[in-house]
Amino acid sequence: MCGRYSLLCIDDLGNRFRVHNPMIGSRSRFNISPGTRQPVIVAGAGGRELVQMQWGLIPGHVIASGTSRPFINARAETLTERPVFARLLASNRCLIPASGFFEWKQVRTKKIPYYFHIPDQPVFAFAGLWDEWQDPAGTVLPGYTVITTEPNSLVASVHTRMPVILSRENEALWLADGSLPQGSPGMLLTPYPPEAMEMYPVTDLVNTPSVDDERVVRPLPSSAGMQTFLPE
Repeated sequence: MCGRYSLLCIDDLGNRFRVHNPMIGSRSRFNISPGTRQPVIVAGAGGRELVQMQWGLIPGHVIASGTSRPFINARAETLTERPVFARLLASNRCLIPASGFFEWKQVRTKKIPYYFHIPDQPVFAFAGLWDEWQDPAGTVLPGYTVITTEPNSLVASVHTRMPVILSRENEALWLADGSLPQGSPGMLLTPYPPEAMEMYPVTDLVNTPSVDDERVVRPLPSSAGMQTFLPE
C-alpha cells in the first residue's frame, strides 16, 4: 500500500513533464495524504495536461452515496482481472508526480516511518489511473489511484508493497493514447531498481497529515549517512 508521499520543487513540473504548469508559485507538499487534491498528468486532446485531482478514485459508474469508498491504490498484478480497473487501464492512465514516499516498519510494538526517494531525481512519476465521479450534489469529482507492485529488495525490508515508479521512457509509453500493447502492463508495472533508491527513518510527525513541512522528510539525526539503516 502507498498511503503517503511527497512532491517537492513543483515549479519545475512544466519542464519535467512537458506541460503547461498552472501550479507555478505553489508550495512543495511534504506529506501528501489521501483525500487531498494533487497534480496529475493526463493525455488530453491537445497533448499532455496537468490537472488537479483528488487522491482516491471512485469509479464513474458507482451510484452516489455516503458510503462510496475511494481506491487510493490498485494492485498491478490484478488490474486486468478487475473490471473497474481494466476499463481505466485501456483509456484513463495518468502520471502522478512525486519526490518520494513513506512506508512504516513494525519494530516490536512501534511502527517506524521511512522515507524512500531517488537521489538523482527530484521529481519522478508513479503510474496511476483516474476517473470522474458525480457526487449527490451533481458535482463532477476527478480522482486518481496509485498503482502498487511487489517491493524491490530495499522496500521489502520495510513493507510488502511499493508504488510503481516509471522510468522516463516508460512514462511516455504509459501516457500514450489508446490501449497498451498486449503484455505491456506486466513489463511497465515492475519494481523500481533498488540500487537507484535510498531510504532512511524519519520523524513520526509524518503520522499526522496536517504536519506538512520539511521536517517529515529529513533523516533522523541518528541515521545521517546511513540510508540503509534498519533497527533490529
